[in-house]
Amino acid sequence: MPMELLTKLFGDLLVFVYHCFDRIVIHGYLSGLSRPEQVVYFFRHVLGIPTVNKEVLSQRTTDYQHWVDAFARNHKVPIEWAEKGVRKENYVLPPLKRMEKRAAFGVYFIFKSMEQGPTFRISLPRFPSNDPNYRIVANQRSRFTHYYFYIRDEVLGPFVLRAASFFPFQTTYYLNGHSFIERELTRAGVGFRKNDNAFLAIDDAIQLQAAADRLSPEIIRQRLDYWTHLLGPKFSANERKQMNLSRFYSIAQIEYCRNFIFKRNFPIHKIFERGCELGLWRLTAHKISEIFGVRLTPQLPGKLANVIEQVEHGHHVFRAYFKHAFLKQYEKFLTFLRNEICSNNLSDFGLKKGLDHLDAVRQKFQAITDHFATHQAQWLNVHVDFPLLQRVALPITVGSVRYPGIKIHDPRLIRLLEVLLHSGTVAGGWTTKQIHQAVLITFHLTERAYGLNQLRYDLRKLKGHGLVERDGKRYAYRLTTKGVDVALLFLFFHKRLCGPLANSRLHRRPDADHRPDSKLEAAYHKADRAIEEVVKLLAA
Repeated sequence: MPMELLTKLFGDLLVFVYHCFDRIVIHGYLSGLSRPEQVVYFFRHVLGIPTVNKEVLSQRTTDYQHWVDAFARNHKVPIEWAEKGVRKENYVLPPLKRMEKRAAFGVYFIFKSMEQGPTFRISLPRFPSNDPNYRIVANQRSRFTHYYFYIRDEVLGPFVLRAASFFPFQTTYYLNGHSFIERELTRAGVGFRKNDNAFLAIDDAIQLQAAADRLSPEIIRQRLDYWTHLLGPKFSANERKQMNLSRFYSIAQIEYCRNFIFKRNFPIHKIFERGCELGLWRLTAHKISEIFGVRLTPQLPGKLANVIEQVEHGHHVFRAYFKHAFLKQYEKFLTFLRNEICSNNLSDFGLKKGLDHLDAVRQKFQAITDHFATHQAQWLNVHVDFPLLQRVALPITVGSVRYPGIKIHDPRLIRLLEVLLHSGTVAGGWTTKQIHQAVLITFHLTERAYGLNQLRYDLRKLKGHGLVERDGKRYAYRLTTKGVDVALLFLFFHKRLCGPLANSRLHRRPDADHRPDSKLEAAYHKADRAIEEVVKLLAA
């Protein structure tokens, strides 16, 4: 429905629409080493170490850190400590560009960072026990070294693997759905133009959506297992045989977006600007609950609110909050308008966070973005939300030149537009003197009533508003496509619409019982009754 409405509203200005996962953050847990009792079993019964203490855990950390240093040295991969205030994605962009130029795949940069992460605390028991090797192992969060591996994968494209260097060696993966789509389109030989995390042009929009839908849990798991086995903490074959050391992947954060691609930036900015105005007034808590598909009750936890925020690069973002999720809309690159839903807790939607449930997340989020786009399309699909006359009446500035506005009640411009519409659309246009003579003859005016300088002033005004154009360098003028539409609107408004209706309202209302059998006359009677109803509503 939103696609159909937007197509009717904006015609050929809307190029195509596609929806896909944008950002996915996945946590990877070692199934056999996530709980304290599993760690004790691993060291005591698998490795034969009777006492599990800090030194035993630290040794595994030291071994892994030495392996990472050797890997970076052998593969000539830069490894650095992350500096505070430096955006990692921008810092590693040059190495990524060099790898893309060589059409190579693999690790192209490693960052080290001291961050909080899950680990284990080991302490002596308060009271002595029969087992001298007994230690208390408990979960805790502490600050230790994490490694950020920046990888260019042949299937997923560029993504980041963050590996903790301390037990239980939790891993985090930062994926981008647009990178996966880019790899799919490249393999299929489909031409496209991509900027950052958006597709601005493509040869086949159907192939774009098909590539986005192919992102599945099986593909993600296969690639994550490969890179985790290659870059993660090392375990021997015997250790893997006796313990279940496979990774369980869960979705920590996910973003799903619906992109509306336009040919020009004018409709994008206007839709977003008007959408923000309507959203602040009409997107109430009841509407937000309808969009997110929940029932609004006094016991509903979390917040339901909307706000307009300004991010660091100067663009405004409209946000509608729901519990731990929010729906946002923003314009980007002056080419597309994006509706995006972001969730930090899938249980808000009754969804499971396991990677296997990715398709359920896609269906749920696709329905939410569809509801939001449908509401906005319905809000914009009205007569009173197209302020053409208001915009044309306002003065505009082009470069250093300021042009006055065009008033719909200006008789000089009405006469000039009528002459240009009937006679000034020929190839090559009409010169100023020819237009001047046509205006004088058509409306029986004298040169004193409408001089040549007045005509030049009016032509300059029309040209500033984009309604009239010159034929090359000649001083010959003709109406533009927009000028023809505006001229028709002005003339129809005055002669064919405003005149008959004004006669009915102010001079003499025709008798509806004895009207002629004319569809046009019947339409005027219907419009007359509708205008009377509109006047009553406005007066109320």
